[in-house]
Amino acid sequence: MTKRRPATATATTTATLVLVLVLFERSKQMALAENGVPAIFVFGDSLVDVGNNNFLHSAARANFYPYGIDFRGGPTGRFSNGRTVIDMIVDYLGIPNAQEFANPDTSGDRILKGVNYASAAAGILDETGRHYGERYSLNQQVVNFESTRNDLRKTMDNWNLTRYLSRSMAFMAFGSNDYINNYLMPNLYTSRFRYTSNQFADHLLNSYTRQLLALRSAGLRKFVVAGIGPLGCIPNQRATGVALPGRCVDNVNEMLGDFNEGLRSLVTQLNSQYPDSYFVYTNIYGIFGDILNNPDNYGFRVVDTACCGVGLNRGQITCLPLQFPCLNRDEYAFWDAYHPTEAASVVLADRAFRGPPSDSYPINIQQLALLSL
Repeated sequence: MTKRRPATATATTTATLVLVLVLFERSKQMALAENGVPAIFVFGDSLVDVGNNNFLHSAARANFYPYGIDFRGGPTGRFSNGRTVIDMIVDYLGIPNAQEFANPDTSGDRILKGVNYASAAAGILDETGRHYGERYSLNQQVVNFESTRNDLRKTMDNWNLTRYLSRSMAFMAFGSNDYINNYLMPNLYTSRFRYTSNQFADHLLNSYTRQLLALRSAGLRKFVVAGIGPLGCIPNQRATGVALPGRCVDNVNEMLGDFNEGLRSLVTQLNSQYPDSYFVYTNIYGIFGDILNNPDNYGFRVVDTACCGVGLNRGQITCLPLQFPCLNRDEYAFWDAYHPTEAASVVLADRAFRGPPSDSYPINIQQLALLSL
């Protein structure tokens, strides 16, 4: 007759396992704090903009209610109801959030933990998003970083600056606007007439490569390069009426494949060519696609309609000043016509930071942070 293990022994074993897991997680956080990144430099568009466009003559702003309704400081310029992916990643890294470059107060000691250059409506191409007014394109953001590097030279010698930049992290999030605010707007831009979708992806990747290498030449060595999410599924594209109700715009998603696959291949190529640097590709398309295909797994109930907006799918006009948003925001994947809710960003950030190679390739952000250079 098989003897049963005493319940107290089982409880003790479980408690011990939990304690081991807690200590292991804590040790990783300590390692990040001691050996990880001293600063983060953020380049991108509205997905990671923390308020740069507040200081620009731009129609692409989010410094008004109900944006920031769930953020501790209220509206800040973040295109979300609360925190964005970059807010969560810096929390995981254990460093303060980088301040916006355009803010006159971003100077002196304030830049030592990094700077955020991201600008809503910005793209890889200079002309992308011009109908919104001023914005920092990728090219301009690289120039802005070089300005920051010159300021950093005033606070440390060349040896310390080289070491500081090589241990810092560059987070890049570009490409979405080059499609939704350029290639998919043939009434305002000529790119659709000049390039096939394959050619346009190659055009974007060539420009992106030049600026990635420019940042490497400027001293950065750890890069996180985010792919484009399934734009054909955002409320703005669903609201065009091209797809059947409840369906994504398939031809939009299909044209993104060339860019995302090319970007992943570029990461492999750069890691091979530059062994003193590390490049990581985050599969935003795959992660967000999983949210849309399996919403119940993440607690979402609405994945085709924005929490705040006007018209079909609340995506024909994006969230307006003082508009009353949905109440159950944690159950929505999309905050407005273009951007994820804080709840969806939690999933994106967590999987990019800790996920397997199918989420972050060839290693995840946490592993990148722990690498010594």
